[in-house]
Amino acid sequence: MATIITCNTNGIRAAARKGFFAWLAQQNADVVCIQETKAQEDQLSDPIFSPPGYHCFYNDAQRKGYSGTALYSRVKPRTVVTRLGWESADTEGRYLQADFDGVSVISLYMPSGSSSEAALEKKLDFMGRFYEHLSTLRRKRREFIICADWNTCHHPIDLKNWKANQKNSGFLPQERAWLDRVYDELGYCDAFRVVNQEPEQYTWWSNRGQAWAKNVGWRLDYHVITPGLEPLVRGAEIYTEERFSDHAPQTMIYDLELQP
Repeated sequence: MATIITCNTNGIRAAARKGFFAWLAQQNADVVCIQETKAQEDQLSDPIFSPPGYHCFYNDAQRKGYSGTALYSRVKPRTVVTRLGWESADTEGRYLQADFDGVSVISLYMPSGSSSEAALEKKLDFMGRFYEHLSTLRRKRREFIICADWNTCHHPIDLKNWKANQKNSGFLPQERAWLDRVYDELGYCDAFRVVNQEPEQYTWWSNRGQAWAKNVGWRLDYHVITPGLEPLVRGAEIYTEERFSDHAPQTMIYDLELQP
C-alpha cells in the first residue's frame, strides 16, 4: 500500500509552527506533496524541513514569500521535473513531478483567480496550458497521481454555499467545465470520490467569520489520477482535528508499491 498526502500549507514555516511536521511524523506517508510553501529553500535550513527518512525536493518561486511546491518521498525518484515551459508555472514554482517505476506523483499549485480579473485571466491561461500538459501525460506509458490545490470545486457537493458562489472564481462555469474535460475527455479521475461520495467533505475554509467552526468550506485540494489507478484506490481522509493552514491535509491510500 502507498499512502500519499497533499496539503497546501499557506506558508510552510507557519505550518511548522502550528505542528504540521509533528503530525506528519506520525502518518508514515510514502509521499507528501505540499503547495504554497512561501519560502526560498535557503530559508528552510532547519532540519524540520528535511524530515528524516525522506528525499526532499523544493521548487521555489522567484518572488520571495509566494507560491512554491515541495515533495517528500521515502523512495528516491528516478527523475524530478520542475519545469513546464511557461512563465506562470516555472517562475512561480507551481509544479514538481517525481517519477518512479511506472508511476509519477505530482505536486501542483494552480493559480487562484479570486483576487481580480487579471488573476482570473492568469488562472484560465494556466488551465488551458495545463490541459495540454495533461493530454501529453496521458500518452505516456505510466500512471500519474496529481496532488494539488486546484483552486476549483467541481460539483455543488464540493462547497457549502454553491448557489451564492456561481459567479465567483473557484466555482465559475468555465472552471467547472475545464474539470469536466479533464475527467470526461482525458479520462482522469477524482480519486477521493472513488471511495467517498459524502457531502461536506471540505479542505479549505475562509479565515473570515466562523467558516471553520461552522464547516462552511470548499473542497479545493484533491488527487487527480489516471484511469489505470482507479481500481487501486483504497482509502481517503481529510484531517481536521488540528488546523495547520487554511487548508486541511488530504490523505489517499493506493494499493500499489512505489519502486525507484
